[in-house]
Amino acid sequence: MTSDGAFVPLDPRGTVLGDEVYTVLGEAILDGRLAPGERLRDTELAECLGVSRTPVREALQRLQRGGLVEICANRWTRVSIPDEAVLRATHEFVVYLMGNAIRMAVSRCADAELGMLLAGIDEMIGASQADDHVQILKASAQFFMNVTQVAGNRAMQEILAECEYTLRRNLHGWSPHIADAAERTDVYRVFRDAVGSRDGDGAERVLRRQHGLG
Repeated sequence: MTSDGAFVPLDPRGTVLGDEVYTVLGEAILDGRLAPGERLRDTELAECLGVSRTPVREALQRLQRGGLVEICANRWTRVSIPDEAVLRATHEFVVYLMGNAIRMAVSRCADAELGMLLAGIDEMIGASQADDHVQILKASAQFFMNVTQVAGNRAMQEILAECEYTLRRNLHGWSPHIADAAERTDVYRVFRDAVGSRDGDGAERVLRRQHGLG
């Protein structure tokens, strides 16, 4: 397992919930402190975090449901290794889900909220013009967080909150489908026009086109 000192013990005062351990382990998987394929032992993790084994087991089971951890009963528990099929499936899932979210958002949001969304698209346009793939992903992630909030669909919000680490891990290293910066930026501008006119159908179509699914 990971070397000593990789984790800061949690404050033992009060009840340490599985959510806290889940967050610590999820972040450790994302930043590489817990590497793909690494064996995970609940006793060692519990000792490192200064908690009992129960919240560690709960967190590992939750991470398993999200695909970040693999568990073979009575044999081993380890960090999963995502394959290309999983990465493609995650990308497809996010694009179609966000297409639905943008349809809901533009039909429901107040003018001030629409302005916030347009400002977010402007951030993506700027990053695309600069051909900065990392910044495009960062701006896109923030934009779609705002879209989900504005859409106001509680079920969607809860699903995305539960699979946050799965999405972040599987979308790491993403690159735009449209390689040419000028062409890609033009598509972002068309997307902005659709959002600005509250054309949910049009915005969804452009979003799919941006990601090679239209």
